[in-house]
Amino acid sequence: MTAFKKFGLGLRTFASDVAQGFFEITHNGFALVGLAVMFATITLIARPELRQAGELKLMGWLQNRQIAITGIAVEPDAIDRATAVNPKDLPKQQAAVAYWLSKKYRVAPEPLSALVAEAYEIGKRTQLDPTLLLAIMAIESSFNPFAESSMGAQGLMQVMTRVHSDKYEHFGGKLAAFDPLTNLRVGTKVLQECIARAGSLEGGLKLYVGASLLDDGSSYISKVLAEHARLQQVAGGRAVPFQEPQPIPVVSPPKPEGGMDKVALS
Repeated sequence: MTAFKKFGLGLRTFASDVAQGFFEITHNGFALVGLAVMFATITLIARPELRQAGELKLMGWLQNRQIAITGIAVEPDAIDRATAVNPKDLPKQQAAVAYWLSKKYRVAPEPLSALVAEAYEIGKRTQLDPTLLLAIMAIESSFNPFAESSMGAQGLMQVMTRVHSDKYEHFGGKLAAFDPLTNLRVGTKVLQECIARAGSLEGGLKLYVGASLLDDGSSYISKVLAEHARLQQVAGGRAVPFQEPQPIPVVSPPKPEGGMDKVALS
């Protein structure tokens, strides 16, 4: 056998030994990894607190990575606090009211749909017309949940928070006045009390707006009742303009001196 053949045979033997050794090492390594995973799984099943701690650490790491990449904090449960509903998910009557109010007051239909649905739910419980509650919100705040008057009335229904602070205790305190649904619920309670004291809707609205001797509240009452009537028509399926048509005053042209028409003189 020549030296060249011996060299080739030795090289093949060396390569075979290396391949076999690599197989043994990797095979044993994978076996060790498999055993480690198995033991880790058994440990996590037996110790759920360790699994929870690991999940929390992993979630924290993922959130930190997300903040580093986007610059925005991750808050997956924020959708649960959103006061918004797809109007297509509402009954036909409520959806019609939501779309009409959305167009008139230039508010997105989704948050308005949530208010409409809540108004109908509260109206059912309190025996108050839900379109009346929506009309009051429209006149009081134009559906701005952060509105505040010079007298301190706050939120959608412009409730006097300092006067009715006790009603907000069950909702976490006075700052809940700016939560749309809370303000609607508290405002409805105040309206109920006003109507009960006055004995009529008009009298209740007068008390609700806090009419004084200088202002009997008639302008406010007429606005609320007019909007209420429009919303009732919308709920009934009628096409209602946003504003009632106003009559155009007819002004007679001035007559020249002597009572003679200018046209006759020309």
